[in-house]
Amino acid sequence: MTKILLIEDILDNAELVRRTLSATDYEIIHAADAETGLQLALAECPDLILLDLGLPDYDGQTLAGWLRAEAILDATPIVALTAWPEETARQMVESYGFNGYICKPITNVRKFVSQIQSFLKTS
Repeated sequence: MTKILLIEDILDNAELVRRTLSATDYEIIHAADAETGLQLALAECPDLILLDLGLPDYDGQTLAGWLRAEAILDATPIVALTAWPEETARQMVESYGFNGYICKPITNVRKFVSQIQSFLKTS
């Protein structure tokens, strides 16, 4: 089963992602902060990491740098899941080693699932 690590501090957002992706046979692992996210990424070696940029302990950009520094996660796509403006998200992707971004709120479930599938295919 494909394993996705969701690092998101807002529980309603995490639950929406979990419900949406669980219906498509993905295993969702959730972390509510950067430190837990890093620990789970190293322990679980997920197939994809969805990373909120605004976390309570460290920002998503810092965490993305830590994740990219881990050889075990070299091939793991990291996707920013953010409510930041699209231009800002695009700059974060380019500057911090993300593979792409998905804008919140998630309003189109089919589009969201399609985006997830496209990031998994490129890994």
